[in-house]
Amino acid sequence: MTASVPAAILSAALAAVPAAVLAQGYAGLGAEADGDFAVPQQGAALAFPGDHLPHPDYRIEWWYLTAALSAADGTRYGVQWTLFRSALRPGADTPGLPGDTRQIWMGHAAVTTPDAHLFDERLARGGVGQAGVTEPFEAWIDDWTMRSTAPADADPLDAIALTARGDRFAYDLALEATGPLVLHGDAGFSVKSPAGQASYYYSQPFYDVSGTLTLPEGDVEVTGSGWLDREWSSQPLSGDQEGWDWFSLSFESGAKLMGFGLRESDGGHFTSATWIAPDGTETAYGDGALRLTPGATAEVAGRTIPVEWRVELPDEGLDVTTTPLNPRAWMGTTFSYWEGPIAISGSHDGHGYLEMTGYE
Repeated sequence: MTASVPAAILSAALAAVPAAVLAQGYAGLGAEADGDFAVPQQGAALAFPGDHLPHPDYRIEWWYLTAALSAADGTRYGVQWTLFRSALRPGADTPGLPGDTRQIWMGHAAVTTPDAHLFDERLARGGVGQAGVTEPFEAWIDDWTMRSTAPADADPLDAIALTARGDRFAYDLALEATGPLVLHGDAGFSVKSPAGQASYYYSQPFYDVSGTLTLPEGDVEVTGSGWLDREWSSQPLSGDQEGWDWFSLSFESGAKLMGFGLRESDGGHFTSATWIAPDGTETAYGDGALRLTPGATAEVAGRTIPVEWRVELPDEGLDVTTTPLNPRAWMGTTFSYWEGPIAISGSHDGHGYLEMTGYE
């Protein structure tokens, strides 16, 4: 299916969303949740494998995978695969009912090289079999798939096959987890603002990755590491939060860090972090423990973007600088943002991924 057909579907659906809602925070994520939508509750236990599947009573949800890869000649690459679910009203779609559009699906895929950032987008509605997440675990939109290949007695996300194809790229990757799932915040309850907005949030940050990238110059065999984020909520931002800077960092020591800063209209910066030991033991850090300082900028898509950052977590002895593989890794999608692989140097060396939204 061509991109223009699902784009028309999504445009029609978005037309039903009031402009005032879309203006609340990046991509409307700060809009107050309608009373019919569920909101995350502190103390609610996450349960697997059920929570790998959709939560249609919540307004927004995503399955978000990034991978830092390299070829045999040392050339570095990055890969992104994302499926977003957004609900116009709560509740599950009715299978086979073409008029049921309460769920909107959006997929993003990208390959970043030192010289290029190749991306594509897929848009779909629920109820017609064009996109979804089902059990046994498979997430898909059109012919893009994230499918479990794990044994029946294992967690479905322990092993996955990942495919996507755009106009100038494709990839076919195999991922094997070497560590446990990691819950962020308070056992998966991740606070996003001083006012208490929150999401349910967990990750699988321990993937070994291998496979093939298909690029304009030909096929490239790659290996590396991957990180899957799962998150759902009905109002993950407050109305005055304009965007975020999110980091997933993997260090040569085997430790990892998830950290983000949410930028507020008054200049404030709400931060949160999870320090992940090599064995998967997590330590959560609340607002203020993580320090994010922007450095060098680049002009990207008519915007000034801080593509280098100083990241500090003093409680863990962390003081590093991140630099992008490609400063122009701009996702010119329906809701645009910067997303790309980064190198880490300083107190800890390693690699990771950076996502920045709300730079208009």
